[in-house]
Order: sequence, then structure tokens, then C-alpha cells
Amino acid sequence: MDHKFYIEVDCIQKNHEGERICGDVFLSEKIKTEERTIVVLSDGMGHGVKANMLATLTSTMALNFTKEHKDVNRIAEIIMNTLPVCSKRHISYSTFTIIDIEADGKTTILEYDNPETIIIRKDQVFDPKWQTVVMEGEQNAGKILKNCTFQAQKEDRIVFCSDGITQSGLGSSKYPFGWGHDNLEDFTKRLVINNPEISANKLAGKVVNMAYQNDAYHAKDDTSCAAIYFRKPRKLLLCTGPPYEEERDVKLAEVVKNFEGKKILSGATTADIISRELELEIEDSFEFHDPDLPPVAYMTGIDLVTEGILTLSKVSEILKVYNNNYMLGKGPADQIVKLLKESDEIHFVIGTRVNIAHQDPNLPVELEIRRTVVRRIAETLESKFLKEISMKFI
Repeated sequence: MDHKFYIEVDCIQKNHEGERICGDVFLSEKIKTEERTIVVLSDGMGHGVKANMLATLTSTMALNFTKEHKDVNRIAEIIMNTLPVCSKRHISYSTFTIIDIEADGKTTILEYDNPETIIIRKDQVFDPKWQTVVMEGEQNAGKILKNCTFQAQKEDRIVFCSDGITQSGLGSSKYPFGWGHDNLEDFTKRLVINNPEISANKLAGKVVNMAYQNDAYHAKDDTSCAAIYFRKPRKLLLCTGPPYEEERDVKLAEVVKNFEGKKILSGATTADIISRELELEIEDSFEFHDPDLPPVAYMTGIDLVTEGILTLSKVSEILKVYNNNYMLGKGPADQIVKLLKESDEIHFVIGTRVNIAHQDPNLPVELEIRRTVVRRIAETLESKFLKEISMKFI
């Protein structure tokens, strides 16, 4: 799992004022077998449901054709020929930005009618040598596509958006012609210079908030900004459950001691084993931030110590419904989710000794065996949050 870098991808969106659905659609997928990451942002004409349908159709096609390594011009042609045509203006309209990143960092960007993608390298805007292709073929003659291929480096940022960002503020006294691409470029560059470790999530969020501010807090269009950040992976270890044989307690303690990154112990028995083997004291706290769960405990060198199964079941539930508008509380499960979200490589070590307490037929069915809960968490982290996961049973 040791790559040159981890690729953090996130997108923040704000709907057109008064709309319940966003007319911009963002999709991302990691193709494990090829170690490729593909991200797509599409902006459908208009706003609301119709725009969302156009953008969903476009982004889904873009993702699937890119997966199949189709030629970039061919992808654009198929998409444009497939989209329904607007009866009034006789144009099928949905913009797109497709970014395809290979395992070694080779990055290909294809865009049609979205604001130009910005690449920031070492505090400067990097020019990837864009190429312009004018389309032929009767349906799309004259339409212009831009594409580029470059080798990404650690700490590079890629920022791309829908025109709700660059056109924000249009008609205002400050930006009569809209915020524009140059201002967006300067703004993102400044954000990175001021905070060299700013995450993709925060960077995209700040751009969207700025556009919203430009529009005097009434979004005049669907507003989306996505960011990609190539960085050194942030690692997290989560241990839960006692090892199958007591002789392996020492091994578990060694794993915890030698791990370089953040550490969570989930389960009283697990915490007791680490406390005993590494001669570390457990300090209990009596602050109940979540009425459903026992409070956290403290141990030197461990970032978080919580109860086991109940807490992990709740973590699984939160991750399932989590989105960028979800407000995490201070409870133990919320704290675990926060650490999981902030990490890139997550290593689970699962003890397989059966806990007698969980075999009681009177206990609710939710207390399914640890393994199932952890697997569910791992699957969600992998598919929904694009995290890199390893699991070890001991």
C-alpha cells in the first residue's frame, strides 16, 4: 500500500437558490485493479431536476468510457451525440471535466466548456501545456475541447469547478462581469500559500463559500468546486477485540507501539491488553457526550480509546449517512469518524476471540459480531470515501 502519494479527492456544492437538487454532478471512482482514480464534474444546462439529469447522464458516460481507456476525442463525441437536444436552442448541453490519474501520477484532463482547470505546484500555477481540439462531425462541428497530460508531483493541487464559481457576483458593483478565472486562480493560490497542508475538502469549501459571498448569499447558479491533493498518506490504526490466543497479546502490543500514525483502541479488553503489555495507564473520563455510548478513556500515545461494538456500530451508521453537510458531535463514535475522515490509509487489526458478553441471546441483534461491523465500516470507507484499507485478523 506504499505509494509515492495519496490522492485526496473532494467536491463541495451549493444548489441554485430555491432548488432542492443540484444541476452539477460530481462522480469519482478508484479502480483498484489498475490503481487509477477517475473524477468527473458535469454541469447540466439550466438548474434543478432537468439539469441534474443531463449532468448525471454526462458524468456517468464520461466515467464509464474513461474506465475503458477510450480515446479522449471519442469520449467527447459519444457524450455529445448521446445527450438530448434542447428544443428551444437546438443544442444538447452539458459541460464536463474528466480527470484520469494513473498509479505513477500520470494525469490526463479532458474538458468541454467548464472553466479551465487550475493546477498549483509549489505556490505557482503550473501550465500543463493545454491542447485544443476543434471537433468535426456534423452534430458537433466547431465545438472546442481542451486536454492535457502531465506528471503529478507530491503536494500538487488540481482545482476545477462549474461556471457558478467563475460567474459568481455577475452584475454586482464589485464584479460586473463575474468573479472570473483570474480571481479564482489568485484566490486558490493564496489559500495554498497561507496553508500549505490545506485539505482538498477545505480548499474546495473555501472556493464555494467565496462564490456564495460574491452572490450576496443567494446562489444564482449551481456552484461546484472540486479539488485533488497529491500528498504523503496520513495513516491510522484501529485495533478492536482481543487476539484469538492470549499468547498473541504481545504481538498486538508491538503492532500498536511501532505504528507510525494515529491510533484508536476500540473495546475495553483491547485497551486493557495494551495498557498491561505497554505498561500504560488508562484514565477514565466521565463526560457523556453521547447518551447512547460509554465515554472515551485516555492513554498516553493513543489518540482515542473507546468502548467496542456499540461504538463501532454507531460509526458504521454515521458513515452511511455522512455527507459534507453532516455535523459531527463530540461523542466517541463522532470522534472516530473524524479521525477516519482525516486519514488516508486505514489499518484495521481485529482480534478474533469471542466475547462471551455478546453471545447472550437477550442482547439486541445489533450487537453482531465485531467482524461484520468492521467489514461494513471498511467497505464504506473504501467505496464512499476512497480510503485505502487493510485488514488483519489476529
